[in-house]
Order: sequence, then C-alpha cells, then structure tokens
Amino acid sequence: MTDLRTHADEIHEQFSDKLDVTVDDVEERLETLVEEYKVPVDEARRSVTSTYLDEAGMERDELSSGGGNEHVQISSVDAPEEWVDLTAKVVELWDADSDAVAQVGLLGDETGTIKFTKWSKSDLPALEEGAVYDLRNVVTDEYQGRFSVKLNRTTVIEEVDEDIEVGDDDVTVEGALVDIQKGSGLIKRCPEEDCTRVLQNGRCNEHGEVEGEFDLRIKAVLDDGEEVHEVLFNREATEEFTDITLEEAKEMAMDALDTTVVADKMRKETLGRYYRVSGPTFRRYLLADDVEELDGAVDAEAMLIKARSI
Repeated sequence: MTDLRTHADEIHEQFSDKLDVTVDDVEERLETLVEEYKVPVDEARRSVTSTYLDEAGMERDELSSGGGNEHVQISSVDAPEEWVDLTAKVVELWDADSDAVAQVGLLGDETGTIKFTKWSKSDLPALEEGAVYDLRNVVTDEYQGRFSVKLNRTTVIEEVDEDIEVGDDDVTVEGALVDIQKGSGLIKRCPEEDCTRVLQNGRCNEHGEVEGEFDLRIKAVLDDGEEVHEVLFNREATEEFTDITLEEAKEMAMDALDTTVVADKMRKETLGRYYRVSGPTFRRYLLADDVEELDGAVDAEAMLIKARSI
C-alpha cells in the first residue's frame, strides 16, 4: 500500500460515517496536491482533512482518533494533531478569556508541564487543581513553538487516587545576544483557523495569498562562550523583553512605511548585552519564558563571527 493510500485510508475512516466519500476520492485529492502542486504530504493531509471538516460541518476536535491511542508522557508531545492518552496532575487553573473555553490551565507529570484547554461545548466534568487524572483521547496542538492539548467531547476523564511529582522541563542559558535573525520583529501570520505560519511576501505555504494578522517575535542567537543557542521569543516575551507592544510596533512601521524598522530598533537596543534566559526547548530553539539582563557588554559583530565558526 502506498504512503498516500495509507493516509487516504486513515482520513476516510475519520469521515466514513459523516460523508459519502470513498478512499479513492480521498487519495485523488491527496495526489493532486502532492504530485501536481508539490505540496508536502503532511500539509496535503491537513488541507484535505480541513476540506472534509468543512463539508461535514465539523470542528477538528470532533474527529475520531481512528483507533487506540498511545499513552504518552508530556515531554514526548512533539507534534500537533495527534491523539494521545495522558496521566497528569492539574498544576494550575487559569481564567478563561472566552465563553467557548470551559477551563484552561497547566497539566504536569514527572517529565514536565503542558497547557490544556477544555471546550465549553464538550460538556466534560470540571477538573480540580491538584487532582490527578487519566485523560484518554486528547488531541495535541502547537502555537508559536509551544505544544498544548485540547479536551473535546470525545475525551474520557477519570480521576486517579495518586499523586504525581511534577518535573521541570525548563533549561537556563547565559550568554551574549549576538544576533537577531531574519524573520524577527513585526511579522504577519496566516489567519486561517489552526494555521500560524508566517507569511512570505503575503503568501502562506498552505493557503496561498491571504490577509495576514500582525504578530511580534524575536529569533535570537545567544553565545555562552562555548556554544550558541537559538532563542525564540513569542509576542508576550518580545513585548516584555523590548518594551515594544504590538500596537506600538505597528505604528512605527506605519510611520516609516517599512516593517523592518521594528527589528532594527530591537537589534540596536539588545545586541551585545548579556542575558540569562530560561524556558522549555522546542526542536532547536529555547523558548524564552524568563529573561534577565546581566552585567557587561560585548562586541556583538565579533562574537557573531566567532559563533558562526563554532
């Protein structure tokens, strides 16, 4: 069975009771995207799934996982749109900022923590802070490099009479900030649901030309003298680190008729300074949660040349 046929079978299984569609129909859609338009297989699968979701009038969270899920630890969650089972402790509950969200907070196990969202329409029992639960059939998500899990109407929640010593998955590095990379500052992201891709010349790799939504980020390089670390700041961390809000960044770009002025200002005010940065890791990036400026200054250009030679 070809790889595309396998994907087609799995997609068909998710919609077979909702739509009058055959495996051949699904495979043909995949082939068109992959072979004619050279779309990567994972993006083609996402696009075809989205099409069928629209046709069925369903939300992505309502999809069946298509079989038994793997029981995983939090640290092993490393991809979006996967159906998994977890045993985790409710570390914190936060105030929900939308009527669509029943509960939002932080789950933890021995390997680390992860954000969770429970939708109001799921009609699930309330989770209690400090309690431990078996959570079956939850779906993973990812936004700006941070993974999370979503509890939906198919999720099964069972409280467990035990405690969990929640582990800390954060790392801390200290060093000189020697570069702010291309793609930093004021950017635009695809506005399509569940898509956060950064636009290139007004285009999303999956959805084509779209009217993007502004966002802030920094892709920085920190040199500790022995190795370099790529550090990713999301909007919240960028605003706190640079003292530039998204609205202020948009005004700066509008006044200059150029979005690059935002990243230029960030470089001017941060390069060559020493920082201590803590946060979880995502692929090759350290995700900045806490940033502290340390004493001292360096020649950023000279340090970057050295860093590139390592």
